[in-house]
Amino acid sequence: MPDALRLSPAQLSSIIEHARAQAPEEACGILAGDVNGNVGRVFLMENIEHSPNFYMLDSREQFQVFDTMEAEGLELVAIFHSHPHSEAVPSARDMELAFYPDSLYLIISLAGSEPESHAYSIVDGEVREVDIVLVND
Repeated sequence: MPDALRLSPAQLSSIIEHARAQAPEEACGILAGDVNGNVGRVFLMENIEHSPNFYMLDSREQFQVFDTMEAEGLELVAIFHSHPHSEAVPSARDMELAFYPDSLYLIISLAGSEPESHAYSIVDGEVREVDIVLVND
């Protein structure tokens, strides 16, 4: 499990723009990279629930992303989603649906005047915040 989520300002910006474009629904996607938490690729995905309160990745799209990751030698680093109207902390449903204990979870909040980003480890219902480190492109 990575001790921090490491991504470029451009990658974070693309995630925030995806969240803004999908609002008022939650946006979601996958961050792929290496086992140290370095993001090499951002996959912006569809929230098949089209809900402002929760998200679900499309299983077919998810399999395609995992196939691409395998072909490119990438690991699952994080799953991200947005909270259009609430803080960037995991909800009870987020904790319920945290099916990848080796993955981090990035939440983008659009509730304030500026977007907020927080990353978490969620394992067996235990939530631990981890640092987000912005690195050069």
